[in-house]
Amino acid sequence: MNEAKYQRDLIKRLRERFKGCVILKNDPSFVQGIPDIVILYNDKWAMLELKRAKNSDRRPNQEYYVEMLDGMSFAAFIDPGNEEEVLDDLQQTFRDSREARIPFT
Repeated sequence: MNEAKYQRDLIKRLRERFKGCVILKNDPSFVQGIPDIVILYNDKWAMLELKRAKNSDRRPNQEYYVEMLDGMSFAAFIDPGNEEEVLDDLQQTFRDSREARIPFT
């Protein structure tokens, strides 16, 4: 399966799993290494770098941005071999709500 077909199929699965999400495709020539897609869901966001296989080459800066963005919200490399695990993690991130650190009295 080529990466373009995988991307189309994955976007369809994301829209089915996360009803009402907004998915944006990033321009790879704008910032080298920024993940392929942004998913906006309720008050959360995530970014995914799609690979057609686990051993596919990673471009310069991709690991840097995935790690940095994962620390901000959620970002991951995704391929057919780890898709369910990544989507389960993404679902957990979208489900978790941030609670106030100091309870109101």
